[in-house]
Amino acid sequence: MKLKFTKMQGLGNDFVVLDGIHQAIHLDRQQLRFLADRHFGIGCDQILLVEKAEGEADFRYRIFNADGGEVEQCGNGARCFVRYVHDHGLTEKNEIRIETMSGMISPKLEINGNVTVNMGQPVFEPTQIPFIADHVAPTYQLEIAGQPVTISALSMGNPHAVRVVTDVDHAPVETEGALLERHPRFPKKVNVGFMQVIDRRHIKLRVFERGAGETLACGTGACAAVVAGIKLGLLDAQVSVSTRGGELTIRWEGADQPVWMTGPAVTVFEGEINL
Repeated sequence: MKLKFTKMQGLGNDFVVLDGIHQAIHLDRQQLRFLADRHFGIGCDQILLVEKAEGEADFRYRIFNADGGEVEQCGNGARCFVRYVHDHGLTEKNEIRIETMSGMISPKLEINGNVTVNMGQPVFEPTQIPFIADHVAPTYQLEIAGQPVTISALSMGNPHAVRVVTDVDHAPVETEGALLERHPRFPKKVNVGFMQVIDRRHIKLRVFERGAGETLACGTGACAAVVAGIKLGLLDAQVSVSTRGGELTIRWEGADQPVWMTGPAVTVFEGEINL
């Protein structure tokens, strides 16, 4: 089976994008893992599938991590999604409505080439993250490897744990991230962000993504980190997020307002692979 694909990236968070509108795509977990493999396949953090909407939206958006598991949301992927459907003539709209597993999002292609995405409202209720806790709190204490750690927990359409650290470059992202990802209090596992506050309008961030490991950038992780920082009184409403792949701008006015994310989306190359 030959499969056409587009390789894209948003701040180094890279994707294989598949057109499920003009070609029938039914991939099992092993095939998805093969596509994501950087030695034997194409190589990516996530696989994005463009499909026809089931409701009144313009498109349906499905996301699969490098381990082959389907997940609810991906912010950098959402920006690449709108760039893809626009560049491939699937729409003439600069702003589109997309169905995801976690609800509707509305990305907009800006004049300067960046993409702004309404990522929806953050969710703090533990049962909806999901996270095992008796009540909503700004921070929670967990134990990993016999040591206590403090996190903020929330959902941006997918679960996030945010750690505030003094030096993100020396944070234990690989070791602590892997332990927190599979912590029993997160029934569906969790993305783990390590945030260093530079000032009230600027943070540095590294994210250990669920099912992918550390990536160069994570859009929902950037949203979660800024929201957590605002809730803790550390940040203003608009924040520049420096990731290892580049810069994102995140804005949240608090309360029941949506989170807005702005950043680049770039096509790397197109090709065809024989599965």
